[in-house]
Amino acid sequence: MERDKIQKMWIADQGDGTYTNPILYTDYSDPDAIRVGEDYFMIASSFCNTPAVPLLHSRDLVNWKVVNYIMDRLPFERYEKPAHGCGAWAPSIRFHEGVYYVFVPMPDEGILMCKTEDPFGKWSRPAFVRKVVGWIDPCPFWDEDGKAYMVSAFARSRIGFKSMLYITPIAPDCSRELDDGRFVYDGHATQPTIEGPKLYKRNGYYYIFAPAGGVATGWQTVLRSRNVYGPYEERIVLHQGASPVNGPHQGAWVDTPGGEDWFLHFQDVENAGRIIHLQPMHWVDDWPVIGVKETDGCGEPVLRHKKPDVGVQYPADALEDSDFFQGEKLGLQWQWNANYKENWYRLGIGGLTLYAQPSAYRLQLCDVPNLLVQKWPAPQFQITTCLHLEDLLPGDVAGMVSLGGCYTALCVVKKGGKLYLQQRTGNWTQDDEVREELSAAGIWKELRAADDGDVLEDRKALPGEVLYIRMRVHDALDITFEVGTREDALYPAGRSTQATPGRWVGVKAGLFAIQEGGGEGGSLRAEYFVFEPIASA
Repeated sequence: MERDKIQKMWIADQGDGTYTNPILYTDYSDPDAIRVGEDYFMIASSFCNTPAVPLLHSRDLVNWKVVNYIMDRLPFERYEKPAHGCGAWAPSIRFHEGVYYVFVPMPDEGILMCKTEDPFGKWSRPAFVRKVVGWIDPCPFWDEDGKAYMVSAFARSRIGFKSMLYITPIAPDCSRELDDGRFVYDGHATQPTIEGPKLYKRNGYYYIFAPAGGVATGWQTVLRSRNVYGPYEERIVLHQGASPVNGPHQGAWVDTPGGEDWFLHFQDVENAGRIIHLQPMHWVDDWPVIGVKETDGCGEPVLRHKKPDVGVQYPADALEDSDFFQGEKLGLQWQWNANYKENWYRLGIGGLTLYAQPSAYRLQLCDVPNLLVQKWPAPQFQITTCLHLEDLLPGDVAGMVSLGGCYTALCVVKKGGKLYLQQRTGNWTQDDEVREELSAAGIWKELRAADDGDVLEDRKALPGEVLYIRMRVHDALDITFEVGTREDALYPAGRSTQATPGRWVGVKAGLFAIQEGGGEGGSLRAEYFVFEPIASA
């Protein structure tokens, strides 16, 4: 694999002073963002994946990089195994008097807070602001008088109701609540499923930015009041309109040093998850208007627009995706399927080594903790990896996985001293995993062509200990695999499957190694994991 030819899958910066939406075709659900000086920081949900709560950084609101995670692990034992749809929901980030604060709601455990003076460094251990079930989407706010508050919403699946917003006074250091607080808004009549609130203040008005109407079909609402506890007026300020951007959902208001206003939000596109858009924003009569084609104070999303004026032109860039596994730590594009252990892997000469972890024989692959995965970077692409299999032991299973609601994997099973191809496909909501043994005839045919004098006994087993696997994602839907002992001679393997999203998350792709025979686990070594555009037929 030639590193100098590796291409980024999605670049929103057009290089001519404009950008296109989405700015990130990557599943950074429920974004919140702030500006501190010339730096922008954005965080997002991570659910049960770890490290948890990604922190992204930008200087121009268009070109972003993952630079850190707020938590290495989720601080509860249940997350030693995947807990689909649970974990870290819709966090918020704020900066106050030299300290960065992140509030992380975990709907089954409570509202946690982490803080730091250096966002690129270590964050504090998570501490409870409130131990409670069903409270979600918290956001802290400091008033001019020094008093602090937290606005939050509710998950009906846990607490029995939704469409309500709540404000609680909290200690200025965010260490605790000061009293029980109160409901400040009921959206049942006009703003159903209102959630994801963010509290701001401008020109004497308190503003709550909050999406309503549901993730896939809703809009962005803004509430305003002269009193933090209301009563609040309401206005819809961004909707889909005639654009192809459904949703447009939860996000953050940020400004530039020069005074421009912008709004970051997500769009749910199912298999690719919740991708990030950037909208221009302006004010009319102390109401924000987001997007373009304003009608009665409500705009619609832009598809292409002039970049924010931050005073400097930064080069076009994109999130990390391809990896040659160099350095001392995993790239920040990677997460595990649950809380992880450092002894699951090693980086060194030759790439990434994954140590096969014990797994029950009938455990569905989607419920394996040590899946190493990353988010899709585009709606269509291919991934190629080179795997070294010589250190696999009997009972080991290892390979490449597409992890969604409907998941599939192309893997190698070691049994009887030989290596066999297998495809595993299932659905996370059902105990229905299918394990299909695959033929290696295409690989043997290629070898016979190279050396027709060789007598080969077992055409089902793989002929060597180096295997190339290529996964193709077609039109954000169909997943296919190819395999071979040379990168330039790959053959179709297994069945095409149709991906579906997971619980609140898009599909991910990655690698794994497990031991399900009850014996000692071996290891898998991966040289690289490279994304490319799908080659023309």
